[in-house]
Formats: sequence, C-alpha cells, structure tokens
Amino acid sequence: MRSGRSCFFIFIRNLESESSATSPSWKIKPLFQSFKEISRFSAVKKTFYASITPYIILIRNIETEEVPRMTDVDNSKSINLRADCENCFGLCCVVLPYAKSADFAFDKNGGTACPNLQSDYRCGIHKNLREKGFRGCTVYECFGAGQKVSQITYKGKDWRQNPEIAREMFEVFPIMQQLHEMLCYLNKALGLEVTKPIHGDLQNVIEETEAITALSPKAILVLDIPMHRAKVNELLLKTSELVRGKVKQNGRELAKGRSLIGAKLKGADLRGSSFRGALLIASNFSDSDMRYCDFIGADLRDADLSGADLTGSIFLTQAQINSANGDKNTKLPPSLCIPVHWVP
Repeated sequence: MRSGRSCFFIFIRNLESESSATSPSWKIKPLFQSFKEISRFSAVKKTFYASITPYIILIRNIETEEVPRMTDVDNSKSINLRADCENCFGLCCVVLPYAKSADFAFDKNGGTACPNLQSDYRCGIHKNLREKGFRGCTVYECFGAGQKVSQITYKGKDWRQNPEIAREMFEVFPIMQQLHEMLCYLNKALGLEVTKPIHGDLQNVIEETEAITALSPKAILVLDIPMHRAKVNELLLKTSELVRGKVKQNGRELAKGRSLIGAKLKGADLRGSSFRGALLIASNFSDSDMRYCDFIGADLRDADLSGADLTGSIFLTQAQINSANGDKNTKLPPSLCIPVHWVP
C-alpha cells in the first residue's frame, strides 16, 4: 500500500556554522557542499543535523513488540511542523542558494528569487520539477517554518509588497527552520514510550523552543542557536541510548569515526547501531537487520535498503528514505512511506 501523492524530503545538512543569527541568509553555504561537511562534525560537538517529519504518513502493519510503542501525541503539533506552501511567501525559493548540478538546472544565489517563482508565490514547474532538472527542490522541507514566518512572525506581510522587510525576513527564515527542526525531533522523542524517564525534560525544552519561535524578528536574529541546539541534542542523545539500549548492539561501533561509503553489508545484523552523521552513500544494506538504529544526520544517498528491516529506528526521515534505494520488501517505521521511485 502506498500513497498516490509524492513524498517530500530534504537535504541532510550541517547546522553548526550555517544560518547563524548574525549572518545574512544569503551567506548560507550551498547545499551541495554541506554533504561533504557532515563527516567533519559529530553530534557530541553540538552539531544538530536536519531532519523532517514525513509529508505523508502511511500506516503500515507492524508487530508492536518490534517497535517502541508510541504514546498519544498531539497531532496538531506535527501538522504545524510540516510545510504548508499555500500559506508561505515562497521563502525557500528565495533564501536558499544552489549550484548547477544533477539536482539543479542552473545556479542561484541566496536571497534571489528563483525564476520559476510566480507572482502568487507558487512554483511554475512544481508538477515537473524532476523532469525540468530541479530534483533538489523536491527534497527540501522547512518543517513549517515558511508559513510560521509568513503568517505569524510577519503577520501576513509579504516581502514583495513590503520590500523594507525582505532582508530581515530572509534572515529570520533559516533560523526559524532550525528551531522547527528541533521541535520535530523533540516531539518524536516525546512520542516514544521508552523515553518516559525524560518526558519531563523533553516537554520543558519543547515549550521553551516553541516560546522562542514566537519572538519578534529582531529577537530571533540575536538568539544563540548553537547553545539552544546543544541543549536539544543532549536530550536526543539520551533518547538514542534509551531506544538502542533495548537490543544487543552488534554494529554499535561500526560507523563510529569512519566512512561507510560503498560498504558491503548485505544481510548484516546491525540492530541498535548508531549511524549519527555517518556517510552511508551507495552502501549495500540489502536484507540487513537495521531495527532500533539512530539515523540522525546519516547520508543514505543511493544506499541499497532492499529487503532491509528498519522498523523501530529513530530519527530516520522521509528525506533519507527518498534519497536511498529500496523495494516493496523494505520495512520502514510506521511514520514513513515507500517512495514512488522504489515501486516499478
């Protein structure tokens, strides 16, 4: 069973140095470079890697004893943490830079509107992005930051009709996106039964982060994002230990301190492994047991997940799944869906 709509996903990118509160948004490093930078950082060094809640949730049949049981989470929060382009002023189409490559048909500087952005802030080639050479646009998710900045932070004032706020809005957007990313991860962690010992801490940081997102533009621009991200990451690390601690971690040290690009791990028992920030590009994980793994920030581009079992894994995003290869026999967490390109 699969949805008739496409799944959205994002670039995995390092947030340690990007989009600081004092740097203009158009100085964000090109996304194609950030893949290479992932291996230079670790979560321990206060790095928080981007993720996403799925744009489409597909309910799968799973054996409840194999997956950490979920509590009743406020679904309205997760909905607010997904992109709602209808209520956004095309901020990602303006703020983000990209370079001509397999993912983009031409170069674009940050702070410059994409030529495909129409006057109503809709993409003129949205239905044919991949065919037109803009595969990269289909893999971006703002976690709801776009509509938050457009409709709440700036109270519905758009940057075209109000050019005096354009520069500030473009600087606020990537900061808000980071905050919404954190909220996505925190809410995922709070929804796990196994994290009950830290539910109080998670809830406190969620409330603190939500309060920050409601600040004025000027207040947002002077936030110490790295410090707040470090606080969030501490709880995400605890979440990882609690989830992975329930199984024998045969491959725990597998990805630590090394690249697994092109690794041949077909049929391997990798339960409970931490792949945080690991480069898993073009690796063969077909038929592997990858339950209860931590995938935060892992680069799964072109990795083969055919027949692999990833149920119970945490911080695995639709973005990562969509960037990988797999088949109908790949088992995913219930919040993720089989990408269209996996099905013949």
